[in-house]
Amino acid sequence: MSKSNLEILAYEQTPLGLLFLRRRELLSQPGTIVTEVTLNHEFLMSSLYTESERVLAEHALGMHKGQDLSVLVGGLGLGYTAYEALKSARVSHLEVVELLPQVIQWTRDGLIPLSDELNQESRLVLTCGDVYERMQAPPVDQFDLILIDVDHSPEERLADENISFYTTAGLQAARKHLQPDGVLAIWSYAKDSAFAESLKNVFEEVEIIPVAYDNELINETRTDWLFFARG
Repeated sequence: MSKSNLEILAYEQTPLGLLFLRRRELLSQPGTIVTEVTLNHEFLMSSLYTESERVLAEHALGMHKGQDLSVLVGGLGLGYTAYEALKSARVSHLEVVELLPQVIQWTRDGLIPLSDELNQESRLVLTCGDVYERMQAPPVDQFDLILIDVDHSPEERLADENISFYTTAGLQAARKHLQPDGVLAIWSYAKDSAFAESLKNVFEEVEIIPVAYDNELINETRTDWLFFARG
């Protein structure tokens, strides 16, 4: 680690703005190295707190009792949701749809903490594309699990056009991409009652799970919200 305690791993211009991948040692926790992503100089994700990303996959897998599962993950990020799903021997195929080719390349170049594990995984396919466009188009393949972690929340989106996914019509289109008894799971940093109602308009079973954690960097307890739908 450099004397400045911060290493810029990648600096990318993207359609969404300036994307930074950085690694640093926490001054408050010497020896703890974290990898972080910022977009337009705003914090996007960190390897320090990943529980909710992992629970997104873990809980969805628990809702589906089948074997030989096919999984679609929307948004690669630092890879924690995809990796958690791949830890299950019941998953036979997992495709990640990531909008930014730079993020895929970070994984291939070994720049993120889980690069080695993901690059060695024969069940994993990384696709560059827009998962929301994929969900609104007629399905080519159907999946047992669809796990989406792209926007901050249904109300705070990285792109305005993503709003159509969160509507009743958008969810009806997304449902067509699921196998019978398939599970749709969405990550959000905020509870959203309007989105919950849209899910209930389309799916028979809807579950909302809060995942709380103590963010020692800001001395505050934060809560992420996970939406699960089936049927």
